[in-house]
Amino acid sequence: MDSTSTIPEISLNSGTGKIPVLGFGTAADPPVDSETTKSAVLQAIEVGYRHFDTAALYNSEQPLGEAIAEAINRRLIKSRRDLFITSKLWCTDAHPQHVVTALSKTLKNLDTDYVDLYLIHWPVSAKHGKVEYPIKAEDFGPMEFEGVWAAMEECQRMGLTKAIGVSNFSSKKLLEILPTAKIPPAVNQVEVNPCWQQKKLIEFCKDRGILVVAYSPLGAFGTFYGTNRIMESKVLKQIAEGKGKTVAQVALRWAYEQGIGVVMKSFKRERMRENKEIFGWSLSSEEVDMISGIPQGRACLGLDYTSIYGPYNTTQQLWDEEQECN
Repeated sequence: MDSTSTIPEISLNSGTGKIPVLGFGTAADPPVDSETTKSAVLQAIEVGYRHFDTAALYNSEQPLGEAIAEAINRRLIKSRRDLFITSKLWCTDAHPQHVVTALSKTLKNLDTDYVDLYLIHWPVSAKHGKVEYPIKAEDFGPMEFEGVWAAMEECQRMGLTKAIGVSNFSSKKLLEILPTAKIPPAVNQVEVNPCWQQKKLIEFCKDRGILVVAYSPLGAFGTFYGTNRIMESKVLKQIAEGKGKTVAQVALRWAYEQGIGVVMKSFKRERMRENKEIFGWSLSSEEVDMISGIPQGRACLGLDYTSIYGPYNTTQQLWDEEQECN
């Protein structure tokens, strides 16, 4: 087993436990077979990751569950309680009457009694049915925010999840939930990286006790979206060279210093290990200022969640035109 350095944890609101600040993502684009996912998760556990991010959409819940069972059997971890598992409610199940059933199916796939965090994957619903992507344009519909969130709260009260939250929600869409929420969202998982810094949204969430967790912290590469602007950034390369670090380590350290969580994906052991080595050093104020000056732009535009049939005809409506100011 690799020597492991401990990953710090952040407390979630409402006393719903602590989340490791670095999570291991299991979404593969293009898709990979179950055995590849299972093997990657086992390697990540060996390297020292304890937070694993999955979703109904990713087809990774079952191999993640199998990897956890094998990790316990091999005594890499003592029990399921040693891990923090996040999964997500897909748009086709984002209806008040289907939420509990969807999470129950996720738990069956994972072969566990609970997840640590359950998120609404996108702020849009679709015609109930098969979990698939992309969603047909005519199948989209507005989300019953109050009813869906009440069902998420019921999942927490039933003990099916320890905490609940959202993903890809703008400040305005969070305000669709917060006024009637009996249990506030613990997390908002959104794209954050040096090229899309989300300063306004992070501040909005912090003011309300919601932890932002970043996806695509290194830009992501895939069939549907991604950018090489982070890994090819001259600013980040200059900082990395001066500190004797990799560009990825600088980008991840920057995110950590924002006081947020991070979910990243690499199925290569050496990269897994490198991505974990972001503690015990820091960025200078000058380096932070340099990163603040990087031009801003989304990698995940969300175009596939817009439809001429509504509820969001454009990406501006999906994101409520939240823009970053350098």
